[in-house]
Amino acid sequence: MSTATPPTATPSDIKVHEHGSARPGLWGSLVVLFKLRVVVLLLFAAWGGAMLGSAGSPARSELALLLITGALSASGASALNQYLERHTDGAMKRTARRPLVTGQVNPRGVLIAGTGMVLGASGIAWIAGNPALAVWLAVGALIYVGIYTLWLKPRSTLNVVIGGAAGSAAVLAGGAAVGDWTDPGVIGLALLLFAWSPMHFWSLALAYRADYARAGVPMLPVVAARNRAIFWMLVHAAGTGLVGLLLARHESLGWPYLLPTAPVTVWLWAESVRLRAQYDGARALRLFKISNLYLALVLLAITVAAVV
Repeated sequence: MSTATPPTATPSDIKVHEHGSARPGLWGSLVVLFKLRVVVLLLFAAWGGAMLGSAGSPARSELALLLITGALSASGASALNQYLERHTDGAMKRTARRPLVTGQVNPRGVLIAGTGMVLGASGIAWIAGNPALAVWLAVGALIYVGIYTLWLKPRSTLNVVIGGAAGSAAVLAGGAAVGDWTDPGVIGLALLLFAWSPMHFWSLALAYRADYARAGVPMLPVVAARNRAIFWMLVHAAGTGLVGLLLARHESLGWPYLLPTAPVTVWLWAESVRLRAQYDGARALRLFKISNLYLALVLLAITVAAVV
């Protein structure tokens, strides 16, 4: 971090200094454009769905098809999201260095590539003989691009509540890849993602409240009083943790899953309560990062417990 950053820098200021003024290289631009860090987490969620749907024994061919098509669909949807939000991104310090904002990539090329990736992913799954996977990949992209990005995000505080169903679709795609997306464990993990998403994104919006307000995005922390926003974050954190603990009842998980999951759930709850008791932007950003880590650890526990 630059030594020029003042001691009272906001999270938005810190983000700007992290990016710096120089343009990132090609790989860095692709990581941002396709949101590859988010894609990896979505693929991990889909993997968790596959592990639960197959009782810990998915076929390699099923996993390969899931990872290839899932990466294509999620990356393509992310690129379309940035194409549609490029003007809004330019108004926010946190996103002002994205490649479509700075002109590093051609918008029409991103539109064509993103659309081709989303359609191609479902097409590959269909041709490979798994129409359920094709459908859930398409549903996830439709929710993220059509319902969340185009319709709800610029208009409603419910944007990330309903938009969170895109993550649930990734889990269901994982179950579909192994032939059982209706398995109770798959449905339970999909519900966990649905409850987790609002708390996760509201904590980020709380830390960057001024950024979202400047861009006119009606995230809950922007349009509601801070304590009210944090209250609903606590509700979603409680629901997330509860569903996560109940997953231990799945026949493939049990104690090997519950033992590591219980302490990280308590950690998530404790950090949420601390945010309400003593708010500051850094603590909100910390909760955002902890929620990421929580989900990753739960998915890792599912993977390990399912194969033990």
